[in-house]
Amino acid sequence: MDLTNRPRRLRGDGVRGLVSETHLSPRDFIAPVFVDATTDERVPIESMPGHERVPIDEAVARVEEVLETGVEAVMLFGIPESKDERGSRAWAADGVVQEVTRRITDETDAYVITDVCLCEYTDHGHCGMLEDGAPEHCDQTVDNDATLPLIQNVATSHARAGADMVAPSGMMDGMVGAIRDALDDDGHTNVPVMSYAAKFESAFYGPFRDAADGAPSFGNRRHYQMDPANRREAMREVDLDVEQGADVLMVKPALPYLDIVSDVRQNYDHPVAAYNVSGEYAMLHAAAEKGWLDLDEVAHESLLSIKRAGADLILTYFAERIAEQL
Repeated sequence: MDLTNRPRRLRGDGVRGLVSETHLSPRDFIAPVFVDATTDERVPIESMPGHERVPIDEAVARVEEVLETGVEAVMLFGIPESKDERGSRAWAADGVVQEVTRRITDETDAYVITDVCLCEYTDHGHCGMLEDGAPEHCDQTVDNDATLPLIQNVATSHARAGADMVAPSGMMDGMVGAIRDALDDDGHTNVPVMSYAAKFESAFYGPFRDAADGAPSFGNRRHYQMDPANRREAMREVDLDVEQGADVLMVKPALPYLDIVSDVRQNYDHPVAAYNVSGEYAMLHAAAEKGWLDLDEVAHESLLSIKRAGADLILTYFAERIAEQL
């Protein structure tokens, strides 16, 4: 037996860290922040322990809590005071995200990314304008082309409020190009677009839809979010977003789709983001509450696996908890 090569030599305590191939940093993380225009106090999110909806007046304080952990970027999600068929509060100058973006950028050094979608703002919970016949005929859902001008309005309103980056998540065909054109025409040529380039229809989104009050009132989103079975199609989606001017490419969810994260990293030189979604967060918490797993250890290992697969940025509900430990 030839034992000349012994990998265990480099696994000892003194050298292990020196040869570690993947490292996490608080600067890798983006922390989601939920701001609720309908409340004047913080409301715990039952399915996402440790997270809350915060009122507009506490948004700055909430972001300051994030910054204290070393995390420098936040993603803002808004719950509006009213909803309608078109989701018009999503682009209102005095809307919830617009108002808190102005406050946060004025009063903190946080890098502010805004979610550009309509599902939290429409009374039907879908990510755009409904086609004729819906909801009576649930095989018809979102009118792609009629939705594009609406998300252009949302993105430009966020940029005018001071957003550092916008992140369209609706999986509408042509959304990145439409937003890029709108931002450029409005004088926001330096505002980057982080596209949810490969967003899959996933059962792992459940807790988020409770948190953001964005569950569809009928049907589902399988007509515009990707089939979890499709790997090659993800590359096609990413190709289209790159052609349209996306600056950052996101894969969502993260853990069940690490192969997609790896594919995007290997095929593109754009920064790659991955969304460690609410269901991934909730299931680890649930197991830890049963005493079956150590929460901090599995959270760290999960985020490390996402980084190792190729993500440069990780949007995660564990951002603050793990950042404090690094």
